[in-house]
Amino acid sequence: MIFITGDTHGEIDRLSSSKLKHLKEGDTLIICGDFGFIWDDSKKEQKLIRQLGKRKYNICFIDGTHENFSLLNNYEVSAWKGGKVHKIYDNLYHLMRGQVYTIEGKRIFTMGGGESPDIDIRTEENGWSKEEIPTQEELIEGAQNLEKYDYTIDYIVTHEPPTKIKGFLQMNDYDNLRVSALNAYFEELSHSCKFNRWFFGSLHMDKYISTTHISVFKSIIDAETGEKIN
Repeated sequence: MIFITGDTHGEIDRLSSSKLKHLKEGDTLIICGDFGFIWDDSKKEQKLIRQLGKRKYNICFIDGTHENFSLLNNYEVSAWKGGKVHKIYDNLYHLMRGQVYTIEGKRIFTMGGGESPDIDIRTEENGWSKEEIPTQEELIEGAQNLEKYDYTIDYIVTHEPPTKIKGFLQMNDYDNLRVSALNAYFEELSHSCKFNRWFFGSLHMDKYISTTHISVFKSIIDAETGEKIN
């Protein structure tokens, strides 16, 4: 089975065995960005990574906006389930941008990255990285990979949502709404793709926008049914 959860930001309690007790051997948990466990390359962090990677189920994550991209991109690129990944350790994988994976017979399109809401005041000296924003090449690769499947997919997993969804969820704070080129790209995909569900995590809320679009944060969701398991 495939399960989805939101940004973990390096909080190990979010991935505790008790919270993930429903996951069995061979299952897959996908995190919608801001994984946060690849941050300082400390001995403590390396120990946590090994512990997560040794679990009986797969833990997969897309990147968000708060990542140490220098460390993340040092991992060797390999192939897994039909798409490119950074294999972090055993059953722990970074699902790269613009890829289509086939997991348990389901096609999953991933596109990590986004634009920090405080991008105007952040610099590379205080933890911001221009690598948080997908490149044109990554966006093109994503479209090309979708075209191989006639733009028909089971699940879309991103960090950011499409433009209209973001506007709807931030309606009460519309003056501060920031819509990026990536949101517009997703808006186009939402019209050109056939898909069952779209999961995203950047807004840090658990909310069913529709039968197809789900904002996920701390909940763990069964991708097949769309239902929360905790």
